[in-house]
Amino acid sequence: MSEVLLALLLLLCAVAIFDRIVLRRKRKTAQAAGQPVTTPAVIEHARSVLPVLLVVFVFRSFLFEPFRIPSASMMPGLVEGDFILVNKFTYGLRLPVVNTRILSVGEPRRGDVVVFRSPSEPSKNLIKRLIGLPGDHIIVKDNRLMVNGTAIPQTPAGSYSDDYGFAGAPLEKERIGAADHLIMLAPALTARDFEGIVPPGHYFFMGDNRNDSADSRFPDVGFVSEDHLVGHAFGIWMNWRIPGWPRFERVGLRIR
Repeated sequence: MSEVLLALLLLLCAVAIFDRIVLRRKRKTAQAAGQPVTTPAVIEHARSVLPVLLVVFVFRSFLFEPFRIPSASMMPGLVEGDFILVNKFTYGLRLPVVNTRILSVGEPRRGDVVVFRSPSEPSKNLIKRLIGLPGDHIIVKDNRLMVNGTAIPQTPAGSYSDDYGFAGAPLEKERIGAADHLIMLAPALTARDFEGIVPPGHYFFMGDNRNDSADSRFPDVGFVSEDHLVGHAFGIWMNWRIPGWPRFERVGLRIR
């Protein structure tokens, strides 16, 4: 989407420049000769659309961007059909399209829910929870996490009762950093174990739906480079799973 917006913005800028350098001079000449002067419709449209598109481009590229959750990998906290907002400024100011960080504002924290570009398919965005920072030793065994030799606390939290295909799946309350969040352990699916050390400049991610998430435990994702990070997911602004009706009770929920 950023590439499309940038292409449209450049096209409109080119039209505006052409109008100012070439067509404006012709209009002045015609006006001086007493001839009727009209501005082509395409120029009028470009003038009106350019400021709006510029604001949208800056907003989406540097501040906040909406995303839609297409899968079940972050259940129970995020479900299919959730439309989320991502703060793109949290981890630094980045150039659009190339995603190169030009200003450091903050660093990713263990436990953050993060949108990032898939290492194996950069055009595809993924959303997962940040588990491992650069240099961390990560062990995942039977859905139990150990970071740098310290076990991550998990306590039973009942079972899932909503209608997204995982009714009855056990829930656990997990504490990473200073915050708690819920994870799902679907019994009909197989747990994926892992052990490794996060390389410098990379991060280790996992989905909260631990037995149904293609994340850093798998080769197609693996450790995620810093330049693939998009931003910190912080809130739900809409839920609409099609076919179906919007679930307005999810609007405004904070992502934990």
